[in-house]
Amino acid sequence: MSVSSSTPAPGDVPAQPAAPFDPRLVVRQPPPPPPSVWLDPLSEPPEDEPPMVVLLDDTSTDEPPVDDQGEPAPPVTPDRISSTTGATPALSARRPGSPRKGKSLAKPEDNPRLQQFTPEQRLLILDSWKRSGLPANDFAPLVGLSGHTLYAWKNRFEADGPAGLMDKVRGRQKGSRLPEVTKRAIIMLKEANPDWGVERISAVLERGPALGASPGAIGTVLKEWGYELREEPTRPHPDKVRRFERATPNQMWQTDLFTFVLKRQNQRVYLVAFLDDHSRFVVSYGLHASQSASLVLEVFRAGIASYGAPAEVLTDNGSQYVTWRGKSQFAHECDKRGIKHIVATPRHPQTLGKTERFWGTLWRECLETATFADMADARTRIGHFVDHYNFQRPHQGIDNLAPADRFFGAAPAMAATLRERVAANALEIARSGTPKAPFYLAGNINGQAVSVHAAGDRLLMSTGGATPVEVELAGVPSSTPSSTTPPEPLPVPQAPQGIPESPWTGADGPHLPGVSALDAAFPLPTPAMAPAPTTATTGDAS
Repeated sequence: MSVSSSTPAPGDVPAQPAAPFDPRLVVRQPPPPPPSVWLDPLSEPPEDEPPMVVLLDDTSTDEPPVDDQGEPAPPVTPDRISSTTGATPALSARRPGSPRKGKSLAKPEDNPRLQQFTPEQRLLILDSWKRSGLPANDFAPLVGLSGHTLYAWKNRFEADGPAGLMDKVRGRQKGSRLPEVTKRAIIMLKEANPDWGVERISAVLERGPALGASPGAIGTVLKEWGYELREEPTRPHPDKVRRFERATPNQMWQTDLFTFVLKRQNQRVYLVAFLDDHSRFVVSYGLHASQSASLVLEVFRAGIASYGAPAEVLTDNGSQYVTWRGKSQFAHECDKRGIKHIVATPRHPQTLGKTERFWGTLWRECLETATFADMADARTRIGHFVDHYNFQRPHQGIDNLAPADRFFGAAPAMAATLRERVAANALEIARSGTPKAPFYLAGNINGQAVSVHAAGDRLLMSTGGATPVEVELAGVPSSTPSSTTPPEPLPVPQAPQGIPESPWTGADGPHLPGVSALDAAFPLPTPAMAPAPTTATTGDAS
């Protein structure tokens, strides 16, 4: 045995020794894909898909293949394998003629779920469903609906009748959503009182017919009715406004004088009033032909006799309240009763702003358009306006309460009563469309809040937090006045008046020309009343 060795030729690179085996460098080949078992015919590939390569058995010949027993083997369906990725077709491929799944665009008339029905068609469908006797889920597919839609139509028809099947506007309704009764009340109040704003109308609706409407909702109704917002320039005001208000009633009163002219008599008269600073309640008033200090004292004493003496009185520098030397009659009266007299800064009417505001309200809402027959008629009618101001008119400076609510300590009970009335009236309007007739009474008796309100045909009284008690009222016979009955005189106002007592009651009636009522007190001399003439007697001459 011989061993031959070959010498490498010059220029040849010597062979490198084989590197040791490293399993980490071995690239793991993925297993071959399993053969496709998809036997159904596949859809034709799209035109942009690369051509597929069909792999056949390399050993195949023109002779048919045979199995191990020598019998002909079944035909093998070739797999379509992508020439670029080498992947077989997915098993979830869409069959020819099957509907495409997922999102698609279609016209509304081609989509049965978006089919629109008229109210008449909805009513006909409900009638057909009832006559068929089929369940909703069985009948709904016959008309292209769902069972839920059928039940929704049925509930709307049972609640509102045929009107419930009408088309409803989607989204928020444009314009005001207040009931028609509230809208008519707003328009009537605005037409009757053009100077009222939305805050005033809202407060009057709450206290009067118990209709709930916010100032914003009232503004929307007025805008729909044709009203528009106009901004008028005002005079510049100081940048800092100082406000004050006493904490309790009768802690401080304000007083001032106001003058105007009686139109028929062309006579200037003077009105004095005392107003509570905490509640804006007018405790007394007086209308006179002069502005003397004695008449102001009469009004002041009338208020004290009715509501007690205040702790303080705020006045201006009028001659009825202040004198330049010594003490005035009004200051002596305050000292005698233990009342502190506070005098405002000269030429600064803002200190008595609450009283000045009352004068403006009285002028705009009563005196500007009223025509009085005489002084007595003016006193009576102004007294009735003061009663309206004290007990009925809402005041925006005290949260839309009436001055009497605050003065008598019934503000919390009154506010709660008003809220209950508005809530109850809203339910009544929703049910019948007609508001209830307003009736309520709230006050304070011996420091305890008392409220009386109507509940249906009953009258309930609540005291504090106790359970409401029903109150029975005795029947009052109604009398219908005839057309020939003369008008009754105006009732006496409740507000205290300061009128000095006078023995003069006026003339008995009209007299003939040249005749006066003073003739009875001072009779004129007549011939019968003349003294008898005296005669001289002479003696006989002797």
